[in-house]
Amino acid sequence: MKLAELQAIEQRYLMQTYRRAPVEFVRGEGTLLWDAEGREYLDFLTGISVCSVGHCHPAVVAAVREQAGRLMHVSNLFYTEPMVRLAERLSRSSLGGKVFFSNSGAEANECAIKVARKHASLRGVESAEIVSFERDFHGRTYGALSATPKLAENEALGPMLPGFRAVPFDDAGSLREAVYEETAAVLIEPIQGESGVHPLSDETLLAARRACDETGALLIFDEIQTGIGRTGSLWAYEQTPVRPDILTSAKALGGGLPIGACVLDQRFGDVLAAGDHGSTFAGGAVVSAAALAVLDLVDDAGLLRRVRERGASLRADLLALDGVIEVRGRGLMLGVGLADGIDAARVGADLLGRGLIVNVPEPGTLRLLPPLTVDSAQIDRAVALIGESLLSCQPR
Repeated sequence: MKLAELQAIEQRYLMQTYRRAPVEFVRGEGTLLWDAEGREYLDFLTGISVCSVGHCHPAVVAAVREQAGRLMHVSNLFYTEPMVRLAERLSRSSLGGKVFFSNSGAEANECAIKVARKHASLRGVESAEIVSFERDFHGRTYGALSATPKLAENEALGPMLPGFRAVPFDDAGSLREAVYEETAAVLIEPIQGESGVHPLSDETLLAARRACDETGALLIFDEIQTGIGRTGSLWAYEQTPVRPDILTSAKALGGGLPIGACVLDQRFGDVLAAGDHGSTFAGGAVVSAAALAVLDLVDDAGLLRRVRERGASLRADLLALDGVIEVRGRGLMLGVGLADGIDAARVGADLLGRGLIVNVPEPGTLRLLPPLTVDSAQIDRAVALIGESLLSCQPR
């Protein structure tokens, strides 16, 4: 089927909630994708940080095939070994408490919000409030959406859920003033992803931790994009001076399959009781097997060291390009700030034409999320293509 035919069917039968680029991908391997015409692309977006061990990693494919051939689904009313083993693996690698599985990052955040509100209720709070930062992105379900200030401004989707408050990004003073005895939780991204890769300062993270400790609120880290090795440690919080009470994960966890997780500190593992929450498909045997294979690959000191080293190399090379004014982020999660007058959307489209896939999350920024397995030659190739594109797209 030709691309034009696919586009016509898509226009007729799919809700128009995405602006799709005019490319049909049919195959992936490692850092590479191929379109229906056989053209090769270097993928520095990886499904928005989902295929972080590369496309169709043999270990993940083997785990999925083996599990799918034996058992695919029985519901959470019964035991399956992959789900239980994955819960143990996630807990032991992070906060040490209990885990709830979901199908997406938004659903993982919904669980975190429920835990925080019930915990607040148990300590006598009547009107529990969740505090987040402006420009945060926590998902599109109504709880997560209400904690995502920019998207929550869409009045046509309202009313939003009550009990959410946003403060200016990375403003430690405003955050401290917003957290009081009725606050259930502070829900934040340690590095904002969808807004253009903006890390929170240590000062603000420490202010959030102190505010929660003083009021009894829970500190929730949304690690849906930063987790599973993206920043050069298994979890981004490990490179900060604070430890959250709850973290949420998704995206890279399944290696390309949909799975999310809400992981609790052991002090809060029993806040939710039977019947408080549930999910039909979550923690299924196949996606849990895939996630275990991903963790076998990523939870490795050598790989995480290479992520930090190659991220530093990529940052330095990008900063040397004409037209780049800053590079934000950590590890292989980078936002490339472009000089005034350079149209990032034009650069992104031009790069796609050159065979490099990046993302444009905000005006003036390119977002790079290459596989954690990217090699030095592929980084050099990507930097060269970005340099060529910036020269081509410079304002005349």
